[in-house]
Amino acid sequence: MHLTIKDVERLQQKLEDEQQDYQIELQEGNILVMGPSDIESSEIGAELIRLLGNWIKPRKLGRIFDSSGGFIMPNTDLRAPDVSFVAAERLKRTVRDFGQLVPDLVVEIKSKTDRVAKLEDKIQLFLELGARVGILINPDKLTVSVYRPNGDIEVLMGEDKLTIVELFPGWEVAISELWPPVFE
Repeated sequence: MHLTIKDVERLQQKLEDEQQDYQIELQEGNILVMGPSDIESSEIGAELIRLLGNWIKPRKLGRIFDSSGGFIMPNTDLRAPDVSFVAAERLKRTVRDFGQLVPDLVVEIKSKTDRVAKLEDKIQLFLELGARVGILINPDKLTVSVYRPNGDIEVLMGEDKLTIVELFPGWEVAISELWPPVFE
């Protein structure tokens, strides 16, 4: 059975009516249902959004989205990265609908139950469809892998600095700043 965006919207409404908290994506006509993420992954995503947002907003570079922001891909898939960014010149105004473009930056954060290979495949698909940078954050290994369309993969850890010069010239953050602090 090949499902459509309209089918996803109907299913989302039904789940909302039943007060079920699931995120839904559409991949090659199949529904992907995801439950809420673990709170560590959520905190990492929130921190990355904060760090990027503090750089992006005053410079009016574009728009940053959390995992609720869905994008309709050129292949008609509906996907929602954990964190994404679209440059200002590509999205002058947001809409009350799914974005109909490929984000410039896509970030996936490995949750406790995610498989790395599936996240890598998702990032590669975004890159093939036009994303400029893909990032995989792996809290289990304390690594950040940066993927680029030319096939280069850069693995960062510890005090390495994450930079995304093609989108945010001058911005950088130590990988260690992404991990949740331990309060004594």
